[in-house]
Amino acid sequence: MKSLSTNEYSDGKLPVFVFPTNLNFYVDDQSTHKQVLTLYNPYDFMLKFKVLCNNPGRYNVVESEGLIKQKCCIDIVIRAINITPHNVSRDDKFRIQLYEHGLTSLLGKKDVPALLLSSKTEDIMGTRQRSQRPSSREMNEMYTSQRRESVVLQRSLPSIPVIVVSLLCVIALMLPTQGEASSIYSRIPDYLHLTVNQKLIAAYVLGLITMAILKT
Repeated sequence: MKSLSTNEYSDGKLPVFVFPTNLNFYVDDQSTHKQVLTLYNPYDFMLKFKVLCNNPGRYNVVESEGLIKQKCCIDIVIRAINITPHNVSRDDKFRIQLYEHGLTSLLGKKDVPALLLSSKTEDIMGTRQRSQRPSSREMNEMYTSQRRESVVLQRSLPSIPVIVVSLLCVIALMLPTQGEASSIYSRIPDYLHLTVNQKLIAAYVLGLITMAILKT
């Protein structure tokens, strides 16, 4: 098997293997004030590591620098110090940086988020709230579904001109027919008395509109 060369990762993109991938500290639980990060070196060369923190005044890293032999691992102890319910934080993080032993060029890095919470109950409630919030994918699906429903509704409703023509056809069919006995005594003016052909045309148009609406 071809051995891995550090030259292949001179751009700082060497994969960093660390467990766990996040740390949770709770003010009311002293057993969580001490956490252990396990850093692995699966490669065929020795690595030098550094542990940085964006809030060093809140945490104590027992061994912030050291060496990891090839195919070995090392435990890094991290302690939360001077923690109170007033200085909880969700923005802390540790950065693991890897170098080839004896060189200064960065091979790889990885950030490990750290949560400092007042209690586990707060963490559980926050997790539930985050799980109840729809993800961006779910939001997009909801938006797409609503747009489709809106399009279907718009397609199913006839336009105003179609409604007007339909009403005119219905009115035309209700008007008296020329030549019928009932039209002689009608109070509707003679010019509104329609012929049989005119009513047939109105009925035909109304039928076409009805078929078109039913197909949408």
